[in-house]
Amino acid sequence: MNDTLALARLLQLASPALPVGAYTYSQGLEWAVESGVIRDEAGAARWIGDLLAHAIGRFEAPLLARQMQAWRDTDHAEVLRLDADFLASRESAELRAETAQMGFSLRRLLRDLRDEGLAPVALVVDPLAEVAFPTVWSGIAATWGIAPHAAVVAYLWSWAENQVMAALKAVPLGQAAGQRLLATLGTRLPALADAALDLPEAAWSNFTPAFALACARHETQYSRLFRS
Repeated sequence: MNDTLALARLLQLASPALPVGAYTYSQGLEWAVESGVIRDEAGAARWIGDLLAHAIGRFEAPLLARQMQAWRDTDHAEVLRLDADFLASRESAELRAETAQMGFSLRRLLRDLRDEGLAPVALVVDPLAEVAFPTVWSGIAATWGIAPHAAVVAYLWSWAENQVMAALKAVPLGQAAGQRLLATLGTRLPALADAALDLPEAAWSNFTPAFALACARHETQYSRLFRS
């Protein structure tokens, strides 16, 4: 695959049009708004930025990069080990259900794309009762020949964009505020991707207690827009 086609495929994977239902989740942000932790643009920037740096960038991103390498090496045992680790890392029932639902939807898309090159990925993930979203995403990215650094940047961008869109609805914020947030967050992504690619597994961490509590408390929040 040439670089231009790889870029097009990467944009497809990172697009909010990817039919996995990401827009229905806030990952605890809605509860942070309800509780007053997030009140405005500055609060949203702190919440999303801290989570990006201390959890998504230090656990989800390096795990995704390692899974891409495992897919390239056809090391399916490693792919499945990391899949189990990711599922076990979900601190609340909603977070677990989210990645399982999105993983299920992306696994279904493997067939709907009618791309014979993705058949080896489907062969590995189809027998699983549950599969994490990063597992299927990394398999597609690796098969499509997307460079690991670009893939991690795009994955982080997609997560950040979804969080900003949730903030626009829940705080609420204006469209210009959303673009300011994305511009600021975007400047941090290359360095986060660099760090994720080099981070040894022993240093991976998603220790963010406030995030875990927000996700758990959202499960019983009386009035809400998002599934998690």
